[in-house]
Amino acid sequence: MKTDPASFSVMTMNLRFGLARDGENRWDSRKAVVGEFLKQLRMDFIGFQEVNHFQADFLEKTLKGYSHIGWYNRNLPWWQSNMIFFHTDWTCLGHRHHFISRFPDIPSKMAGSRWPRQCVVGWFEKQGRTVLAANTHFDFTPAVQARSAGLVMTFLKQFPSELPMVITGDFNSGHDSSVFHTFQAHGFKEVFAEDPPGTFHGFTGKSDGRHIDWILYRGNIRPDSPRVLTFHKGTQYLSDHFPVTADFTWEPDMLSKPKLP
Repeated sequence: MKTDPASFSVMTMNLRFGLARDGENRWDSRKAVVGEFLKQLRMDFIGFQEVNHFQADFLEKTLKGYSHIGWYNRNLPWWQSNMIFFHTDWTCLGHRHHFISRFPDIPSKMAGSRWPRQCVVGWFEKQGRTVLAANTHFDFTPAVQARSAGLVMTFLKQFPSELPMVITGDFNSGHDSSVFHTFQAHGFKEVFAEDPPGTFHGFTGKSDGRHIDWILYRGNIRPDSPRVLTFHKGTQYLSDHFPVTADFTWEPDMLSKPKLP
């Protein structure tokens, strides 16, 4: 976590849902490694994808000094949430949960999507500075991904264009995709400006070259020291994805508070 009020830190992490049949990489085998990792790494905002309820409970107990948004539909044991954990130095001014579909306010999925994908949005304040954080997870088909990017931008249009924004997520696509070009067209950049390192490794520790886990940003904030974290204990990795982190600094003129919904 950044102590300088003019800066903040962000991480995105696909946790790999805990009900997957992953053999020696199943959740019960790796949760101790995840706990050790999280306890030594302090961020202002963490966007987790693929969070089953028992994993959400684990994160809640492990991440002391944090609150969260995005825990959804607790009555379904197999449900996967997109959660944003934020340090309690920040105040959550409001948050919304959207399904990436024609019916964003009810559990639903887009035609052609394998899963009911979601986008969680929160806006936060600390010492007079405000930032919006969104967290999402896109499906697999390029056409579905392209429509998903358009819907996420629709969700964000209700907020002031000058409000600094960060989007964390597993986009299942790279910088050469129409998804990335859609975000670019709306003023977003990714923390790895060029030659982004791969983030998917399938529990092998060796990336297949695909940079599919992004931290996007827009507004008068600038990223510093983007990193792909390859933490492991022996052969035990945190997930089948590497987490991505970055620090951000506000530009000097970002002192006024945008009007929020």
